[in-house]
Amino acid sequence: MHKPNQLLKRLSLLLSALYLTLGTSTALAQLKVTATTGMIADLVENIAQDKADVQALMGVGVDPHLYKATQGDIRKLSRADIIFYNGLHLEGKLQPIFDKIARKKTVIAVSESIPENRLIAYDKLHDPHIWFDVSLWQEAAKKVAQSLAQKDSKNAVFYQNNLQAYLQKLTDLNAWVKSEMAKVPEQNRVLITAHDAFGYFGKAYGLEVMGLQGISTAGEFGLQDIKQLKDTIVSRGIQAVFVESSVSPKFIESLVKGVQAEGKKLVVGGELYSDAMGAQGSNAETYLGMVKHNVETIRKGLLGQAHE
Repeated sequence: MHKPNQLLKRLSLLLSALYLTLGTSTALAQLKVTATTGMIADLVENIAQDKADVQALMGVGVDPHLYKATQGDIRKLSRADIIFYNGLHLEGKLQPIFDKIARKKTVIAVSESIPENRLIAYDKLHDPHIWFDVSLWQEAAKKVAQSLAQKDSKNAVFYQNNLQAYLQKLTDLNAWVKSEMAKVPEQNRVLITAHDAFGYFGKAYGLEVMGLQGISTAGEFGLQDIKQLKDTIVSRGIQAVFVESSVSPKFIESLVKGVQAEGKKLVVGGELYSDAMGAQGSNAETYLGMVKHNVETIRKGLLGQAHE
């Protein structure tokens, strides 16, 4: 006969094994989601919450225009139940991989449901930086929720409820951005950055936007581009330009020195998060935080309060 303490020990082991099995099955019940950028991963996490294990391919300070997939990325993509990417050629070097994987897996471009008449066209393509217009990001959120519900229909109501809650947060954010930009006099609403990523921001919130490079950081620019931008800054009395977290600041800094050499006032108004969110603890590690940081930085810079 087994002694009571031996029986208790065996029962404890059986319960532990059962707990581990249940824990494993619960983990397996989660959707495995891979997103390209931090902004998209954050969007999925707000809608899927604990129903998905979400991984982002690109981390802090990573430029998606130039990003090439690693072997680790290929493994993440191959293990995913569903893959979300921006589209509109933002992740240009990854597109052939997505096209190939889409034959076997669910691969979704979050931009694909946005009406073409709301997209900014350039060189027969479209500006991919849709997250800078909060109302367009709401459309991306709807696409994510719809895709999750199709893949995991038993949790469709859960996804829809989370979508509605997040859409309200985005509606409030959109109204706040408009009110903050309205504090900047119209003649001062000129936003100059390293590359032309803020077109949707300018269109939605009433700013004129100029970039040293074009829509993609893969584009080339020369001394003539710097000279033209410098002449514009001098002639219009612009007092602040901005660097980006995912783009080298050296060209913007050289632009500032060139203007200052002519005896004009120009400062770097601050660092903006353009193609990647901030690190943990930066207050820009979520989409909501990233937008708030950018708007406050732009407002202060354009009002001459950058270093206050």
